[in-house]
Amino acid sequence: MGQLSGKTAIITGASRGIGKAIAECFVKEGAKVAFTYVSSEEKAKALEAELGKDGGVIKGFKSDAADYEQSLALIDQVLEAFGSIDVVVNNAGITRDNLLMRMSENDWDEVIMTNLKSVFNMTKAVQRTMLKQRSGSIINMSSVVGVKGNAGQANYAASKAGIIGFSKSIALELGSRNIRCNTVAPGFIETEMTGKLDEKVVQEWRNSIPLKRGGTPEDVAQLCLFLASDNSSYITGQVISVDGGMLT
Repeated sequence: MGQLSGKTAIITGASRGIGKAIAECFVKEGAKVAFTYVSSEEKAKALEAELGKDGGVIKGFKSDAADYEQSLALIDQVLEAFGSIDVVVNNAGITRDNLLMRMSENDWDEVIMTNLKSVFNMTKAVQRTMLKQRSGSIINMSSVVGVKGNAGQANYAASKAGIIGFSKSIALELGSRNIRCNTVAPGFIETEMTGKLDEKVVQEWRNSIPLKRGGTPEDVAQLCLFLASDNSSYITGQVISVDGGMLT
């Protein structure tokens, strides 16, 4: 019996990186997993095939979490497919990095819509189901940048800091109905995106981290597993960093 046996989870933006690692971990632990993708249908089908081959239950849904109506429709589709929703991991996110003087209004709006409004959309959409069940775990993906800021990432930092304030408020609103809401703040996680960076720059980052290495997507997935499972039934409203000590 896996830690998530009998539970259904939605993961937004799961076709690569951290989202994919969370999907893999959740399926392995017995959850039925619904994941969203916006454009990469090929990757979505590949993920379904890869994680479903040993009896895992996983289904991709083409849905943009930044769109309110699509989020509402997604909840109905997942309920129809799986019957319940016990966990939501709001993982969809983008960057449009630039110094403020060079940042366009569009760069700001896109990041806020994709990273922050998507969390409002999905939480609002799933709330009724979880209230009816009188249980649920909402896990929102922030970043160490949302805690301490970062030059050249004012839009990203604002979106990720907004997620923290939102999550703490939802924890207060929904706690009496046994619905928990926590925030995960990853640090420097090595994914295919960071693989494109200059190795010297990456090594400098590693050297500045107390544990002297970048994190893996699996490091983040393991924390999400804990927060999704009944092992964390008395934890809500928290911001937990997975950063090798960066914020220490």
